[in-house]
Amino acid sequence: MPFTKLVKSSAYFSRYQTKYRRRREGKTDYYARKRLITQAKNKYNAPKYRLVVRFTNRDVICQIVTSEIIGDKVFAAAYSHELPRYGIKHGLTNWAAAYATGLLLARRTLTKLGLDGDFAGVEEVDGEFKLTEAAEIDGEERRPFKANLDVGLHRTSTGARVFGAMKGASDGGLLIPHSESRFPGWDIEAKELDAETLRKYIFGGHVAEYMETLADDDEERYKSQFQQYIEDGLEADGLEEMYEEAHAKIREDPNLPAEGEKKDAAYWKSESQKYRSKKLTREQRRANVQAKIKELAV
Repeated sequence: MPFTKLVKSSAYFSRYQTKYRRRREGKTDYYARKRLITQAKNKYNAPKYRLVVRFTNRDVICQIVTSEIIGDKVFAAAYSHELPRYGIKHGLTNWAAAYATGLLLARRTLTKLGLDGDFAGVEEVDGEFKLTEAAEIDGEERRPFKANLDVGLHRTSTGARVFGAMKGASDGGLLIPHSESRFPGWDIEAKELDAETLRKYIFGGHVAEYMETLADDDEERYKSQFQQYIEDGLEADGLEEMYEEAHAKIREDPNLPAEGEKKDAAYWKSESQKYRSKKLTREQRRANVQAKIKELAV
């Protein structure tokens, strides 16, 4: 029988794709997801909760999620764009903001369950490694609300912001199994956590240090990079106090705003217009070209 070259067409290859669409698109790590949502059969369909932490360019998203056959259900959620209500108006995606968002989610979740009085978490933040323990309620032991950290596709390098959100949720009173080896301040050789370094990150100390360095070395860049801080009269030495007050306000009232306080559709439409460039007319484009020609001619 003579040799025949087998040419595989696109129709052939289209039948051999990666099984799941979100895996093909690089959006979901199903190896991790399978282990996060698989529940033991002797739990009798009890929900298995995950602390889902995601970052966008301008927001930190923290959610308590449980998985069901029909899909994921969000039990509670908190976002860093809510932090201006508590006094944090700038740096809404940094490490300190991630911590505050995790703290807000924890207090909101426990308030929803009526457990906020029984599990206070860490009220005086000192940067030490602590896990939420069981509490005694009416003579009976009550275990804390437990959730496993879901980082998605985020890199879990030491000091990553995702662990800031986890630390905030843990200090807020949730039980999130973890170790101290991924927090900033961990000494890989001594196998110890420097609590002072971690506390500095929680209260934005690293941002304050950068502000001071930039103000001394390059004042022009400092004014352009921290323009909104300067306009609000916020200096490097005032960051820690701002975050301390915000944490206290979050513990005082972690609930979602009332219906009257919510922004209407017109507000969000005007907000979106700020970042959308308007299409120029033909006359405006011609005028811009003529203006550039005049500048070059001078």
